[in-house]
Amino acid sequence: MTDLLSLTPDAARQALADWLAQRGEPEYRARQIVPRLWQWPIADWSGATDLPAPLRTALSDTFPLGRLSLATHQVSADGTEKFLWALGDGEAIESVLIPEGKRRTLCISSQVGCALGCVFCATGRMGWHRNLNAAEITGQVREILLLDPAKRPTNVVFMGMGEPLLNWEAVDIALTILNHADGCAIGARHITLSTVGILPNLAKFGARPEQFRLAVSLHAPTPQLRRALMPIEKKYHLPEVLDALRQFRRRVTLEYVLIAGANDSLEAADALARIARPLAAHVNLLPLHPGGAPDLMPSPRTQMRDFERRLRGHGIEAVLRRSRGLDISAACGQLRVEIETGRKVGSQQHAHVE
Repeated sequence: MTDLLSLTPDAARQALADWLAQRGEPEYRARQIVPRLWQWPIADWSGATDLPAPLRTALSDTFPLGRLSLATHQVSADGTEKFLWALGDGEAIESVLIPEGKRRTLCISSQVGCALGCVFCATGRMGWHRNLNAAEITGQVREILLLDPAKRPTNVVFMGMGEPLLNWEAVDIALTILNHADGCAIGARHITLSTVGILPNLAKFGARPEQFRLAVSLHAPTPQLRRALMPIEKKYHLPEVLDALRQFRRRVTLEYVLIAGANDSLEAADALARIARPLAAHVNLLPLHPGGAPDLMPSPRTQMRDFERRLRGHGIEAVLRRSRGLDISAACGQLRVEIETGRKVGSQQHAHVE
């Protein structure tokens, strides 16, 4: 059996064409079938009612369509929706759908858990369990369409559970599926990959011709502070990451979670400006959610505003993001951790508008 949903649309079309030819089916059948994978997805082949019943049965036997099972669905008063998807092996991953005007941004996961151990992240507390395959990554979009086509995401961000560049082989295929006209057909500039800076695979991502967006989880303006917050600094040092970004052909966003007393001083803002200016980078300032570590607190709102103003005073395009989903478990990894431990993580749960 072949998992069509883990193939690129071109590879899936070819696999179907070869199989249909062996069955003596007309060539146009492939043109009927491929759109049912991602463009107008079906839950299973019985839903492809424009195909003859014997062909639907044969498709079910040869190309079964894998599903993610919706384990928990939370809806915030502000419209943010959190989905916990159960996988076939009993693992679970999260997605967050954030509506903002006409835009619907879906934050998707690329791994079950995360090995990086950033001190402020609930997912990092889980540790790494396994990589997702391409079908499980793009299935988070597919399942939204199956639940309600009106909620079709306009934007996708790899900012959920896991580090995308530590699962590059599957993420590479998923990017193609998400962007391809016969896949999810989401424009490259509406797809953002967020990474801490895994340098070998960052180069591979940068070599792709599409204009995918890049966001770098920075969170500290110096190697010493970054190492205290993000253990990955021990392997991929901040100067090396910044050098790689200077080679990147597209505009970069720097993501910076503001943590009270740790990285939110005006001196830190000055240092961050010195990093962002030569990159012509946009800076996303994110309020901390306290679920990652009990000894860390969000910066006071006045301090966050002062930090934002300081950056702008240096000519940096900086935006302090609004917290979303305050009344649900919308922060990355939070819902799964809560279900596993049987308790709420932190008193303020939020996702961020991208």
